[in-house]
Amino acid sequence: MSLLDHVDFSDLRIFVTILRTGSFKAAAIQLGLTPSATSHAMKRLEEKLSTQLLYRSSRAVAPTAAGAELALRLEEGFEKIGAALGSLDSTVLGSLGQLRINVFADAAHLLIEPAIPEFVRQCPQVKLTVVVDDKPIDIVSEGYDAGIRYGHYVPEGMVTAPLTRAQRWVAAASPAYLERHGRPQTLEDLAGHNCIQLLLGDNSSYKWEFGKGKNSRRLRVPGLVTINNTAATIAAARAGVGIAYLLEGRIRKELEEGALEVVLPEWAAPSEPFHMYYSSRRHAHPALRKLIDIVRLQNGLARLR
Repeated sequence: MSLLDHVDFSDLRIFVTILRTGSFKAAAIQLGLTPSATSHAMKRLEEKLSTQLLYRSSRAVAPTAAGAELALRLEEGFEKIGAALGSLDSTVLGSLGQLRINVFADAAHLLIEPAIPEFVRQCPQVKLTVVVDDKPIDIVSEGYDAGIRYGHYVPEGMVTAPLTRAQRWVAAASPAYLERHGRPQTLEDLAGHNCIQLLLGDNSSYKWEFGKGKNSRRLRVPGLVTINNTAATIAAARAGVGIAYLLEGRIRKELEEGALEVVLPEWAAPSEPFHMYYSSRRHAHPALRKLIDIVRLQNGLARLR
């Protein structure tokens, strides 16, 4: 009987995750376990292998020579398993249960809505649940398989996959508003305008960001109307309520139709691409990988390798 018959596969995954994240606590969060459970798993694994795999201290975790060699081999093995699962056709994908993803509103509109018809076609029996939520959450503890956020908002220790190229944030207003109140020529001119306030998921008011690099600026703009929903903000801007701060891709249709116009375009602020992020336990889930590939292809990016 080989060692493989004695060792639990999940214990091997926990071991690799501990090394990847650098601590028992971080690994537990990523895997949706308690720190105690990860500790017991490591103790069980070392006992079954009769080998110490980790050096433990109050501040850090490091692999022993045997642990480093085992981790390297396991990573190679997990990659092969992931590739094998990823090659499954859509018939097999249809039997792989469900996906629950947490997405903020702009990503839901720009990325998930267009992808759903193709996902359903390729994975007809997968139950897909999409929860739109702008508040930051722990997707593992909340029971989600994945989430979408801007790259710089993705929690540490997660596996990430870019879904788009870089984005731009712009100030925009309706032609009617600009005709009545004038077009701002400088950032300082915004002080004399009605600016629709952007409420973040944590209920704080967002300072508008302009420019990039050394020329970047963050401004607290004036305005009596505060909205925490992009669709409502766009509607208010179209109605001439004031100047709104929006993701340019989110108002592409309004800009093409002339319902909104970008003001101060030279001060448009770059933003990181949208990223899908997920725990390593879902890294090889073919239905999740299929959804990521669909979104990436629709946004001009190549499939994941």
